[in-house]
Amino acid sequence: MDMDSNFKPYDHVASASRIRQILNQSDVNYSEVDSLPDRDRLTYSNGFYAYCSALFVDIRESSKLPSKYRRPTLARLYRAYVSEVVAIMNSDPYCREVNIVGDGAWAVYNTPSARDINDVFRIAYTINSMIQVLNYELQRRSINSISVGLGMSYGRALMIKAGYSGSGLHDVVYMGDVVNHSAKLAAHGNKTHSDEPVMVSELFYENLTEDNKKLLRWNSQRGCWHGYVVNSSMESWFEQNCK
Repeated sequence: MDMDSNFKPYDHVASASRIRQILNQSDVNYSEVDSLPDRDRLTYSNGFYAYCSALFVDIRESSKLPSKYRRPTLARLYRAYVSEVVAIMNSDPYCREVNIVGDGAWAVYNTPSARDINDVFRIAYTINSMIQVLNYELQRRSINSISVGLGMSYGRALMIKAGYSGSGLHDVVYMGDVVNHSAKLAAHGNKTHSDEPVMVSELFYENLTEDNKKLLRWNSQRGCWHGYVVNSSMESWFEQNCK
């Protein structure tokens, strides 16, 4: 959750009042809905439960990068990576939220139907193909290639507005296993030689088309489905333009 700071003195008496007010809120203000609502329906006293999908992307061994490159080089690498990951994540009309967390990026998608879940899968393997293009450009500039893990999960999340009421400092928070699970799966992607980059939860997998299921295989160590999946049109373009 990112917030731009704006100075305001802390009042511990007002703080105690806010704590009591928040903790005394009624459970009936948290509604179960079919899909994630627009942000403007959120207040500091309500929330919405909805099924959705989460996609998390994480760079492997990113902690070692600062020791390898000067900061301007590292900044260009991250900017190129984040720019295109966000562009692809945001290209689906059902994308509800995109967040950058360090060297990771995650998005939440409204997926009321199996077709929508398959669209999230397409977003993930498009990112996987983009990484191949990025690595080609990095190597042309004598920068080592990167590898990423991509995790996808489907489940129910609680969507709330959180922050400091009256300050303008607030953001939407998604709570639940769906986001946490996608992050854990992404952490497994490309972790060892036995781990493929694309990692998918069991429930997410069950909603994929038969053709998409054939692109994945069971990873017993991680308890999920995984595979090396790419965007075929991007692969064709890469073969013609990046060799």
